[in-house]
Amino acid sequence: MKRIALLCCCLTTYILATAQPDAPTTETPKEYRSTAEKINDLVHTKLDARFDIPKAQLNGKVWLTLKPHFYPTDSLLLDAKGMDIKQVAIVKGGKNNTLHYDYDGLFLNIHLDKTYNNNEQYTIYIDYTAKPDEFKAKGSAAITDAKGLYFINPRGEVKD
Repeated sequence: MKRIALLCCCLTTYILATAQPDAPTTETPKEYRSTAEKINDLVHTKLDARFDIPKAQLNGKVWLTLKPHFYPTDSLLLDAKGMDIKQVAIVKGGKNNTLHYDYDGLFLNIHLDKTYNNNEQYTIYIDYTAKPDEFKAKGSAAITDAKGLYFINPRGEVKD
């Protein structure tokens, strides 16, 4: 009987000790960081990338197949930091039809040829040169710069 009473006492102590709620945290996020609005769904990417190592540049041609996520859209906004944009076109019938766009060195805002619904796919062609070493911008607290492409010692200036 003493063993049963001792077992019950130990079991009760264990349950009470582990059943305590965690202390509430007083730390709150320092800034609100919302998720970017989803306007388009990426369906397929085809990339032709050629590196110019001595210049620390990437010469690229990309074909992006997209479709509106939900609502109809007549534009496409892409993050395109530190690039030279040579051509933006929509591919129709195997031909590139030039599109109007705005580029501020950070974002490429493409004006589509029409309004596309969520059941319509379209393919955008972009001919560009990425120059990450010429782009100067600060990143965030976690990632201290804003490059998406890095060339490490492309000219062999640092030995070993």
